[in-house]
Amino acid sequence: MKLKNTILFVLTLSVVTTVFGQQKFEPITEDVIYKIIKADTLSLRLYYPDNFKKKTKHATIVFFFGGGWNGGSIDQFEGQSKYFASRGMVSVVVDYRVKNRNQSTPFDAVKDAKTAMRFLRSHAKDFGIHPEKIIAAGGSAGGHLAAATSMLPGINETTDNVSVSPKANALILYNPVIDNGKGGYGYERIGDRYLEFSPIHNITKGAPPTIFFLGDRDKWIPVATAYSFKEKMEAVGSRCDIFIYKNQAHGFFNKGKQEGDKYYIETTREADVFLQSLGYLKGKATL
Repeated sequence: MKLKNTILFVLTLSVVTTVFGQQKFEPITEDVIYKIIKADTLSLRLYYPDNFKKKTKHATIVFFFGGGWNGGSIDQFEGQSKYFASRGMVSVVVDYRVKNRNQSTPFDAVKDAKTAMRFLRSHAKDFGIHPEKIIAAGGSAGGHLAAATSMLPGINETTDNVSVSPKANALILYNPVIDNGKGGYGYERIGDRYLEFSPIHNITKGAPPTIFFLGDRDKWIPVATAYSFKEKMEAVGSRCDIFIYKNQAHGFFNKGKQEGDKYYIETTREADVFLQSLGYLKGKATL
């Protein structure tokens, strides 16, 4: 897929040193424009592993921030991105259109998420990415977008090369919005188009293996929805690992949410183990 006027920014060393266990890691980052639409310029931030070599094909994790398709920031998954880069992956955080900044709709956000995945897959050689080892991850509405890249057959940007698949090879979902039907999150904005927009209504054979994190006091995502998602995934032969955290509310997994980052650490470690089981990471988690 070709993108006109694509701008690649110079690699920059992060001024923040991140410590995971005993490992001191200073990630290299790169900001890349992946889409220009109307007056909006959208970028990716890539975090590269230590001793990165472009000729090596790295498993890659792509994060979508939450915010109800209304707001949010790529900083939400900075901690997870740096951690997985320290484990040898290329980590990516995606900026996409949201209502408060871009007067956009949730459908625009889905289009952007799919464009980002297609951009990364079609430019895999430029960024040292293994095109068949791309994991989509996200929280809340960002979890919806991660799932949407892989489950929704429609809602594509007209300028996208749809011959390039946006589908992830695995999903890591943090209290994701996966039911947009009547009674589900966002139905008042999606309306009767929920059948094309709602991931739980579009699970088909070949859905990627998934890990799903949720607090049992989440006021937006019922625990029953998580288990319904798991049931539908397993009915088509796909893996879905569910982790329910007692007495935890929406966004419990975010870094800085609790003293000591208990649930940030626990969910990141479980995601690491999940990726090990798929052969995308080697060795034990380092946090």
